[in-house]
Amino acid sequence: MAPDDASPPDLPARPPGSYRIGSVGGVDVYVRASWLLIAAVIAVLLAPQVEDVEPGLGALKYVAGVAFAVLLYLSVLLHEMSHALMARRFGLPVRSISLQFLGGMTEIDGEAATPGQEFKIAVVGPLTSLAVGVVALLLALVVPDGLTRMALQGLAGANLIVGVLNLVPGLPLDGGRVLRAAVWQVAGNMHRGTIVAGWTGRVVAVAALFWPVFERIFLDVRPDVFDYLFAAIVAGFLWSGATASMVSAHIRQRLPALKARPLARRVVLVPEDLPVSQAVRRAQEAAAGGIVLQAGDGRASGVVSEAALLATPEERRPWLPVSAVARTITEGLVLPADIAGEDLVRAMARVPASEYVLVEPDGTVFGLLSTTDVDTAFEAGARR
Repeated sequence: MAPDDASPPDLPARPPGSYRIGSVGGVDVYVRASWLLIAAVIAVLLAPQVEDVEPGLGALKYVAGVAFAVLLYLSVLLHEMSHALMARRFGLPVRSISLQFLGGMTEIDGEAATPGQEFKIAVVGPLTSLAVGVVALLLALVVPDGLTRMALQGLAGANLIVGVLNLVPGLPLDGGRVLRAAVWQVAGNMHRGTIVAGWTGRVVAVAALFWPVFERIFLDVRPDVFDYLFAAIVAGFLWSGATASMVSAHIRQRLPALKARPLARRVVLVPEDLPVSQAVRRAQEAAAGGIVLQAGDGRASGVVSEAALLATPEERRPWLPVSAVARTITEGLVLPADIAGEDLVRAMARVPASEYVLVEPDGTVFGLLSTTDVDTAFEAGARR
């Protein structure tokens, strides 16, 4: 599955409870702690079958089960890598891949630009799983009896099931993203597609609760406690994922109205060596909401910290250079004055700060953008 601690794009934050095991194609791969649980469950469930195929292994039958879990999750990694490679093909940065209890997750920074891109990024994962399943099935037909054939048969069955189930049209499954792309293409609105696929995902989640009933009626299998527990876990996962996607869609529908330029505070530009008292006087005369330092080459070099300014005694201000109460402007703290919507939110998430300097296309300083003002504007829009 591919989705929808901020950090710079080149240094993605490690997902909580995860362990980095390496990278593939420059994309960091993490294993969630929950994978250890599923590996143990697989080892225990497969132990009797391993014993039947290779009698006398003793405790090694559990090792064989863990080895199969590793093989299975390698195929999951292929599934997620196909999402990542397709996303990169369309210019979308991929932050990480996480292998977890119910499969995997590819964290893509940004959204597809067109319904066609969305469809391709989504559908390539299930197609990869189906391809792995078919290849494993063909290999199982030619290898001799034993653990290898058993592993290939299990790998084939698991990937064919994953491929088919992931095409179910409901978020957060890949099929939900395919449905979103279809609705987006017809309605011309990506967010409407997300809402439709989210509601479908909720229906699928409720249906998953009835898996034990399906087993009893149609498969003539008496469900046990594990079946009910597994159905509840899957249903909860699907419901929460669908709900999160719908909430995100509602939020993103309001983002286009969020623009940096109208929210900017007026600033005064002062030399770095100007005394604090004079800088404050200039700001008061201009009715400015911020003070930006200007280096000798004309570029903005710092922003006066309000907290540091208030902590400076009045008697020291005539002798203290304004640079002493300013913080340096680093990469990510300078944004285009016309930035808006998701681009604005994404830029602020990459480099969290209380204030950002807005500049015109020619590099001149337009104003100062406060995170507090952005939050207030967003909340006001949400209440409309």
